[in-house]
Amino acid sequence: MKTVKEVSKLTGISVRTLQYYDRIGLLPPAVRTQAGYRLYDDTALERLQQILLFRELAFSLSEIKEILGSPDFDRNKALRQQIELLELKKEHLENLILFARGIESLGVNHMDFTAFDKSKLEAYAKEAKKAWGHTPEYAESQEKAAQRTPAAQEKLAADMMRLFTEFGSMRGMQPDAPQVQRQVKRLQDFITENCYTCSKQVLAGLGKWYAGGGEVTENIDRAGGVGTAQLAAAAIALYCADADTDN
Repeated sequence: MKTVKEVSKLTGISVRTLQYYDRIGLLPPAVRTQAGYRLYDDTALERLQQILLFRELAFSLSEIKEILGSPDFDRNKALRQQIELLELKKEHLENLILFARGIESLGVNHMDFTAFDKSKLEAYAKEAKKAWGHTPEYAESQEKAAQRTPAAQEKLAADMMRLFTEFGSMRGMQPDAPQVQRQVKRLQDFITENCYTCSKQVLAGLGKWYAGGGEVTENIDRAGGVGTAQLAAAAIALYCADADTDN
């Protein structure tokens, strides 16, 4: 575990910025001590790496939060996209360096502006953003959330956690046990009824998210006991094994 000051020293990100990332829910600490100190584990630092890479590529904080919070978020896929974007950014900067050297050698009458063209980089970034955000499920969830009162939202969250408490009571069972698989179906139906249409493809992404570490995993394990998130994820994976052919 690292304190906020240690993370600041390690990354060069100011303490104030890290505190702001926590306040907006972008980078919550792994633990907050009774004295109120923020502590960050390796999972939180990996998330910070993702945030900084996206920020380097000019993604807004709201876009990054949406991407990292997507049920479909895949760290390896994101890294491949980031590498491609960084390569395009590198190519753009190299073109600008060549352009500047051309001005230096040819004078200000060197009127070639193609080095300033960022359309290829911007187009790829736009597609990368579309891959994670503004899905039909996200739009549907936002529409339903707008119709709920704060009290109704709190009840919905409590009802969701109750499902995981029930998962926790099944921790001694195998993921393919009929009772566990019925619980997965209950979870899918609950999400569809209250949040967004939860196809098997979407549910499979949620399962990976549940067991992916960080705050979500901790909340699930807090509701059902340590190991609940892993059981739910394994059961969901089995339930969604035919997702490519059956929605």
